[in-house]
Amino acid sequence: MDFTDDQLERYARHIVLREIGGAGQARLAGAHVAIIGAGGIGCPAIAYLAAAGIGTLRIIDHDMVSLSNLQRQILFASDDIGRPKAEAARDAVRRLNPDCHAIPINTALDADNAETLLRDADIILDGCDNFETRLAVSDAATRLRIPLVSAAVGQFEGQIGVWRGWEEGQPCYRCLVGETRTDPARTCAEEGIVGALTGIIGSMAALEAIRALVPFGETATGKLIVFDLLARRLRTMAIPPDPACKAALACA
Repeated sequence: MDFTDDQLERYARHIVLREIGGAGQARLAGAHVAIIGAGGIGCPAIAYLAAAGIGTLRIIDHDMVSLSNLQRQILFASDDIGRPKAEAARDAVRRLNPDCHAIPINTALDADNAETLLRDADIILDGCDNFETRLAVSDAATRLRIPLVSAAVGQFEGQIGVWRGWEEGQPCYRCLVGETRTDPARTCAEEGIVGALTGIIGSMAALEAIRALVPFGETATGKLIVFDLLARRLRTMAIPPDPACKAALACA
C-alpha cells in the first residue's frame, strides 16, 4: 500500500524494524482482529492494536462500563459509566488512531453465535472472564481455522496462549482446560486483581496478535506463557494436543 506522509511518520518506529518494515505495516493495515471482551485485558490490547495501525477491530462485549471497571480498564473514564463497553471502546479507538476502524458488537458471545460473530477475522484475541465463553471462542476458532490468542488474569497471575488447533500436532485451548466451568466464587469481583497486571497481559496479547499477523521471532503457538507477579517469574510450557479433544475430532 502507499502510505501518506502522516502515516509514514506515525508508523516510523515499526517501519524501521527489519522484522516488520513497510510490507509488515501494510499487512497490519489490512488486518481484521476480533476481540472478545473490552475489559481489563481487552482495553490495553485494543489500545495497542489501534496504535499499531490494525485496519479493523471487531470489539465484542455486551457489558456496560461501571465505576469498579475504571481501576484497570484504561480506555474508559468516569463519563463512560453506564455506556456499552464496545461503543465506548470504539470511541477511544477513534481518538487514538483514525486509520483504525472499530466495529462495536453489543452482544454476548456463546456457542450458538460464536462462528457468526468471529468469521472472516484474521486473528481472534480473547480476553473474556469465563470458561464457557472461552471454550465457545476456542471451538469456533478451531472450526473456522483462525489463530486464537487467549489471555486470562487472576489476582497476581496472568497467562497467554496462542492456539492453532486445526493444524496437525497442535493443541487448541480446549486441549488445555477440557470441560472446565467457571467457579462463581472465583471472579475478579470476589478475589480482586491488580490493575497493572491486566495492562501487562493485555499488551502481551496484542503483541502476540501482531506477531501472528507479521511473523517475527519465536512463535508462541501451542505454548502457555504464565506470569507470576508475586514471584516475578515467567514460565513457558508446551501444551500437547489432547487426542480425545472434541474440537479436534470435529475438525478431523
